[in-house]
Amino acid sequence: MSIRIGVDVGGTNTDAVAFLNDQLVAVAKSPTTQDVTAGVTNAIQEVIEFGKLDSKRISAVMVGTTHFVNALVESQYLLPTAVIRLCGKTTRAILPFRDWPLNLRKAIQADVFLLDGGHEFDGRTISALSQKQIDNTINMLIKSGIRTVAISSVFAPLDNSHETYVAQRVSKLAPNISVSISSEIGRIGLLERENATILNACLRDVAGKIVTALERSIKELGINCQLFISQNDGTLMSAAHANRYPITTFASGPTNSMRGAAYLSGKADCAVIDIGGTTTDIGILRAGYPREASSIVNVNGVRTNFRMPDVISIGLGGGSIVRNTNGLAIGPDSVGYKIRSEALIFGGRTLTTTDLAVASGRSEIGDPNRVKHLDPGLVRDALELIQETIGQALETMVTSSEPIPVVLVGGGHLICGQEIKNTRSVTRPTNLDVANAVGAAISQVGSQIDQIISITPSTRESAIEALRKEAIARCESAGAVVESIEITNIEEVPLAYLPVGSVRIRMRAVGNLDFSKDLNKII
Repeated sequence: MSIRIGVDVGGTNTDAVAFLNDQLVAVAKSPTTQDVTAGVTNAIQEVIEFGKLDSKRISAVMVGTTHFVNALVESQYLLPTAVIRLCGKTTRAILPFRDWPLNLRKAIQADVFLLDGGHEFDGRTISALSQKQIDNTINMLIKSGIRTVAISSVFAPLDNSHETYVAQRVSKLAPNISVSISSEIGRIGLLERENATILNACLRDVAGKIVTALERSIKELGINCQLFISQNDGTLMSAAHANRYPITTFASGPTNSMRGAAYLSGKADCAVIDIGGTTTDIGILRAGYPREASSIVNVNGVRTNFRMPDVISIGLGGGSIVRNTNGLAIGPDSVGYKIRSEALIFGGRTLTTTDLAVASGRSEIGDPNRVKHLDPGLVRDALELIQETIGQALETMVTSSEPIPVVLVGGGHLICGQEIKNTRSVTRPTNLDVANAVGAAISQVGSQIDQIISITPSTRESAIEALRKEAIARCESAGAVVESIEITNIEEVPLAYLPVGSVRIRMRAVGNLDFSKDLNKII
């Protein structure tokens, strides 16, 4: 019998849960510290002590972290990144970094190289690779002292042979330069895929330091097990994989909350509203997994197209600051992890949404006497504004006019009433305040196919079956128990701008971790 620890780092709290096989046996909530890694250590220590767990029986620790996206948002600890685009004479009108925010561009932009190579949509070569160009470029990278490079190629998701060759050449001649290639990160769409690859490349240094710190903190607790990091799509990756692809963790927080909400409520198809201390995240569950964003994803002002859940975030949470000077205003600023010293009910001097919930009688945390002086009209109006704000945000996510069931989770859930516009029902499951950590603990491994193929009515079934087998094989090689693998999503989109019969197939397979394998070597 094995124990799994799930951890999720939020702006206000770091939550941890323990599962014995498939049974939730312990939960813990610890304030997020300025040194986020220390907060993870504290949360794991607390859940072990609370559940009286034997640390020697812990088989895995799964962490959902905001470290990587925070580094990007704050433009800190980012590596200057060079870009190699394999394009021949095409795509030169718009160069890399063209539409990036100025502060981010200044932080990471290095040399850009436009080389021969790339493919057409039908697989034809735009121009052959030039060995001389490639080696000259690598020599210039070495002389510049650059430590990370992003490689992109025209239509690389259809044929990544040019990217792969250049990446191997860089690794051979300049082993100290880390390499990110676009076909492993983004989808069809050169500029957005290239942007995502650059973001991934600039985070490689901070990723290595964070993963090392997390592994060290686990060992210091006497835990000898594998560390996994949550990905944007609700599946797991090894620590080594997170080192290589930090960008795939950006939305793991909301994804973990949605997966945890599905587990705790037993609802696989619904809307999830996760109210934390700083933000409210709203997404849609389909078959127990978050609906993916199908269009361009904006990350800190940069257009990308890698796998991300379709989630809307608003600056409203349990620690949001309430003002009533020039009209009633709530957030988007928050006291965050300082709520236990800043909020009125804890002896502080800042009016927060949690103070309103206590003043209205919805909750009894803290000292209710400290908010008795609040104007009942202000409390009523502010709570109505919160309800209206959440309802409007939910409305933008729903694609049907029919009322939708909602699962409400998160430590800040008490600021939201039971009546939400256009909802069929509102469920608040047990342990809803640690849904994010639950989502991390129950995460599976997965694989995804995203290909453009040419089919006819007579070949469609066999073509899709071949892709299904490939998705399952990839999932097995990623560390899943074969018997547990299932296809959770298939999308088939006809492409009118390509030859007749061209369709884009997106397919996802997921399965349970096989702990009998050395997963750090294969995920």
